Amino acid sequence: MLHEVNIAGLTLDPESNAPIIILKTLDEEETIPIWIGLLEATSIASALQDIKFDRPMTHDLFKNFMDHVNYTVTKVEVSDLRDNTFYGRIHFDSPGGIFDMDARPSDAIAIAIRYKAPIFVDEKVISQSKDAPDGGVAADNSEEGQKYADYLNNLSSEDFGKYKV
Repeated sequence: MLHEVNIAGLTLDPESNAPIIILKTLDEEETIPIWIGLLEATSIASALQDIKFDRPMTHDLFKNFMDHVNYTVTKVEVSDLRDNTFYGRIHFDSPGGIFDMDARPSDAIAIAIRYKAPIFVDEKVISQSKDAPDGGVAADNSEEGQKYADYLNNLSSEDFGKYKV
């Protein structure tokens, strides 16, 4: 089952300064943090804030090309979580029919924003995120890894900046 989500915020990991996108389900108010790259975070934040650049960013270029060939994005999904890696899918509608493609969730989300397409997270991803030790997906069981897991467990929605990267 898919759960529609919105972007609750973008924040920075206080230890590594890596961007984190926080997705929140509309139906059950579950949150899913996903660490993403700085370029993708910048692309997401600029689209959310409707910032236009003189030259197209990669996700804008992708949308411009897709518009030119009459393809649209109907939805994106965070479809799987394996070995602490999130997987995504972009769903398209084209003159030749509908299809979907594998994508990094951060790229899929950056594109979904540009198309105003809904974003979904698969139930198994939410479940795996919840059922992981200490409520997070911790690959590091050391004291340092536990510190990150504790940090995530204690986050509240007020801790997230409104699309600030």
